[in-house]
Amino acid sequence: MNIKGNKVVLQKSQKETFEFLTELKNFEQLMPESTQKFEVDGDSFIFGLKGMPEIRLVLKDTTAYSNITLGAASSKLNFELVADITAIDDNSSEVQLDFNGEFNAMMAMMVKKPLTSFIDTLTTNLGKV
Repeated sequence: MNIKGNKVVLQKSQKETFEFLTELKNFEQLMPESTQKFEVDGDSFIFGLKGMPEIRLVLKDTTAYSNITLGAASSKLNFELVADITAIDDNSSEVQLDFNGEFNAMMAMMVKKPLTSFIDTLTTNLGKV
């Protein structure tokens, strides 16, 4: 299952955007209002949204200034959240979040709408930083 977020323009250079997103504590600013738990632990963070199980995301891979890949820490749910960062000019950049997950058909039906909403919220809040 793949969910592509909308592209958002930030008034930050590509490098500044990359550094913002690789500092995992900054994801707390991007989370939905329904976030009940957010804790950073080294190269991972755990968050809990109202009515949903807690999820731990681990910083899996980075490509300097252009890509950040977070993945699920649990093997029960196999997914990645990828941020692609493109320079527009020296003072602005564009970010697109992509969610890629391997779920059975029943699970995909159940999680598609809340995940799409989650990606939209992250993208919207990213545009405000």
